[in-house]
Amino acid sequence: MLEEVERWLSTRSWSVNDRPLHRILAAKQRTGQTVSVVLPALNEEATVGDIVAVIRHDLMRQVPLVDELVVVDSGSTDRTSEVAAAAGARVVHRDAILPRLPAVPGKGEVLWRSLLVTRGDVVCFVDADLRDFSSDFVSGIVGPLLTEPDVNLVKAMYDRPLAGATGQGGRVTELMARPLLNMHWPQLAGFVQPLGGEYAARRSLLERLPFPVGYGVELGMLVDALHLAGLDALAQVDVGVRKHRHQDGQALGRMAAAIYRTAQLRLARGHLVRPSLTQFERGEDGFEPRTYSVDTEERPPMVEIAEYQARRAA
Repeated sequence: MLEEVERWLSTRSWSVNDRPLHRILAAKQRTGQTVSVVLPALNEEATVGDIVAVIRHDLMRQVPLVDELVVVDSGSTDRTSEVAAAAGARVVHRDAILPRLPAVPGKGEVLWRSLLVTRGDVVCFVDADLRDFSSDFVSGIVGPLLTEPDVNLVKAMYDRPLAGATGQGGRVTELMARPLLNMHWPQLAGFVQPLGGEYAARRSLLERLPFPVGYGVELGMLVDALHLAGLDALAQVDVGVRKHRHQDGQALGRMAAAIYRTAQLRLARGHLVRPSLTQFERGEDGFEPRTYSVDTEERPPMVEIAEYQARRAA
């Protein structure tokens, strides 16, 4: 490991217990910063309501840490929107944001568009499929942004159990993302959960970043933030254990391909490789190929969008 990364681990890796809530609130009041929490959601009616309820109770009613809580529905066919609204979130449909630009499927697309319907100086993203959710996931990663003026982006780190086995979750992280980062961006080798969906950042950073529209968004954001702000502007906080719905192997394969493509674009943007992935399923006549396109489109920095510029000027 690079000496720079070892130093970073000792100065930019914290525990949620390092910043008591009263200290975070005092910093928020002193600096006047506002906090938005965004949940990107697609068919998450089983979990989204509980997450919203916990955030509203712990961080909006009991203490005024979160100023707005928005669920962006990316085309759910279940009751995700109704459940989220009933729990107290403001629900916005992906297609209602920036309607002049047709939306494409993908998590990164939703996160990018969320910048247009939130106003917080700090924006915190939380996946909507978490179980046994704790508000530490929000306060833990927002805390350094309110107390440390030179920190611009904070990732959550946690244990990810799989089928009851500690540390066995995060398969795409271990098989794809971590090797890529260690080989090509070794300054980022200290991140425990580089692909984790729980992170917070200053709007002033997010609005200057391009957003891969699909599963490559987390890796792309880390790499681009490193180049734009430097390693010491990035941090991570231990928030405990993350429990969520795990995807099957083929879905993980498609995720890995999107992440690899995102890395590839950043390594050599002028070098194009066939952006598709062929997988196999057993059919009546043996194994049959199924080919999927890999996300290659990226949205530009939000600060370049006319509607966003107009809102800032208003």
